[in-house]
Amino acid sequence: MTALGLLYPGHFAEDDYPRIEQLLGSDIRVDLVHTDPGEDIRRVGTLLELGLLERLVQGTERLRLAGAETVVWACDGGSFVRGWQGAHEQVRELALAAGMPASSTSFGFVHAAAEIGVRRVALAATYPEDVTGLLVDFLRVGEIETVAARSAGAVTAAEVAGWGEAEVLALAREADVSRAEAVLLPDTALHTAAHIPALEKDLGKPVLTANQVSVWEALRLADRRVNAPALGALFTREPIVQV
Repeated sequence: MTALGLLYPGHFAEDDYPRIEQLLGSDIRVDLVHTDPGEDIRRVGTLLELGLLERLVQGTERLRLAGAETVVWACDGGSFVRGWQGAHEQVRELALAAGMPASSTSFGFVHAAAEIGVRRVALAATYPEDVTGLLVDFLRVGEIETVAARSAGAVTAAEVAGWGEAEVLALAREADVSRAEAVLLPDTALHTAAHIPALEKDLGKPVLTANQVSVWEALRLADRRVNAPALGALFTREPIVQV
């Protein structure tokens, strides 16, 4: 059994994670611990507070007791707003506090894009434009070019958590352009786990979503690869480890 630890802020789209665990179809366990979400508003200052180490470490003891082997800060907005170096420092401090390998959803997007071999992406973001711009900058440092970006301007996670497949697909279509090799859907408050096959079929290219890459990043840290086509192109790469 490989046990993955995820720190997730608040209660928005956390039901994506048991769905993903089920779709992995192997000896993978996804343990989720909720962190303090603070004020639910998409401002840079609020997002910086969301990812403070003292908020994250409160859940690490529960993950250790559950037997987690890796930990991922399952929040992209609460990491990329710190910039590339700041986000690295955040996961270094988290790893030291947790006593296990650590990463975040933001780095998960960078590593997942490299895994599927794409460098040009369309960004379908729920965030206000200034927050989306910080993600574009973060991806650029990670050698990912954003060839198109769409900001939906949602100011709360609660708003995004209520979106269904139609809203998710509409946002992805609005962002996509022919030059993009993949479409990225950030925001772990957005339900996407059930929609990935439909998104990839409609767009005709790989789709990377926040909750999907959070789990994949935890697996990467644990040196595991799992074949789970229902979770999109990211989960069909070789070599495959499957029980």
